Amino acid sequence: MKDDIKIPAVEGISVAVVREWNEEKTAEVYNVYLINLREELIENVLVSSAGYGENKTTGEKIKTSSLRHFIGNVESNSFAKIEPIVEDVFGINNEYWVSFFSGKQMYDKKFVFLAESITEENFINVPLMDSKGVVI
Repeated sequence: MKDDIKIPAVEGISVAVVREWNEEKTAEVYNVYLINLREELIENVLVSSAGYGENKTTGEKIKTSSLRHFIGNVESNSFAKIEPIVEDVFGINNEYWVSFFSGKQMYDKKFVFLAESITEENFINVPLMDSKGVVI
C-alpha cells in the first residue's frame, strides 16, 4: 500500500539565512528567505520554523517556539522573506518545513541549518539576491 503513494521530489527550492543591513543602515541583521529557482510560480507557500538543540556548557535541552508563516505565492526565479533570525539561535539546529503547490501537486521539504553552520566561513553569494549568506 505504501508503494501506491507517490511523493514527488522537491527541486529548485532553497532556504537561505542572509546577512543584511537594517532599515536605518546602522546594524547588520539576519533574515531567512525562501528562494524559488524553479521556472514556475509556487502557490500557497506555508513555512513552519523551529529551533532545537542543547546548551554546550550545561547540556540542557533547548527548544524554541514553533512559528508558522503563510508566504502566499512566490514567482519563478524570485525570493520571499520568511522571518528574521537572531544570532543567539545559531548554536542550535534551525528547521524550516516548506509546503507549497505547483500546478495541482503539493510538495513539502524540510531544510535544517545544523548547529554552528550559520557562520562567515559558510557564506556564499545567495542566488537571485545581491547578498551573502548560508544556503540549503
